[in-house]
Amino acid sequence: MRRVALVVNPEAGHGSGRLLTPRIESSLRDAGVEPATTLAESAEHAAAACVEAIASGADGLAVVGGDGMAHIGLNAAAGTGVALGVVPAGTGNDFARGLGIRNWRDGLAAIARGRTGTVDLTEVTGELYEGQRRYVGCVVSTGFDERVNFRANNAGLDLGTLSYLGALLAELRSFRPLRYRLVVDGVERELDAMLIAVANVGIFGGGIRIAPGYDLTDGLLDVTIVHPVSRLRLLTLFPRLRGKNFVQHPCLEYLTASEVIVDGPGLHGMADGEPLGRPPLTCTAAPGALTIFTPGGRGD
Repeated sequence: MRRVALVVNPEAGHGSGRLLTPRIESSLRDAGVEPATTLAESAEHAAAACVEAIASGADGLAVVGGDGMAHIGLNAAAGTGVALGVVPAGTGNDFARGLGIRNWRDGLAAIARGRTGTVDLTEVTGELYEGQRRYVGCVVSTGFDERVNFRANNAGLDLGTLSYLGALLAELRSFRPLRYRLVVDGVERELDAMLIAVANVGIFGGGIRIAPGYDLTDGLLDVTIVHPVSRLRLLTLFPRLRGKNFVQHPCLEYLTASEVIVDGPGLHGMADGEPLGRPPLTCTAAPGALTIFTPGGRGD
């Protein structure tokens, strides 16, 4: 019987993590997988449990929660060869969506089947809030989106996508373009922009496809620059980025690169919806850095 460490955020999705845990445990046992479950009391507790599971020789690591739990799990598993399973139970679930996992049943089925593969990550180095290096599954964002994310994360009530949209409207009232200093594969640029996103999985904010051409196996980062536009244009742009079609507009610039250094006055970084640190941030492609339980194709 395979042994998989199951680390759960019980409060994810307004308590969905806690409610789903018995069903997940039972289904895994029926599939010949023995779960060793930890109900995390905090992000720090979850991170410690994930690291301990890897060190103890578990056959796999599974996290139940939203993008914050996925971020914790992938940082523990990156580079170890231990497969990570993601069971989405949060409000955003962008990393799971990018892997082709539409719901918690998809995530559970992938773990039960036991098929594995590798995907890329983004390695970020700099003066970060938690050490000098972090791996990122979705997007390193700065600028308008970072400020919206910060506002949404610190709202008194978590309403998922609605909280994000409310924060977007509130931030839009006073936002002005920011000055950036970029180094893209050794080429320096200085420019004003509304936001710059460096993506692995090109989805954030609960379904915004900020880098629609991303590929988790090409060994490259996808960079999206939103050049200065009016507030009205920015407001109308974000809903379009939630669709499935590739969005083209003169203010949008799409690049691919192996390494991107993001810097500029007054900037802060977010990664997978969590605070990352102050620039300069060096983002480097990490090809095949994460082994995952594979659900199939990339999600829409």
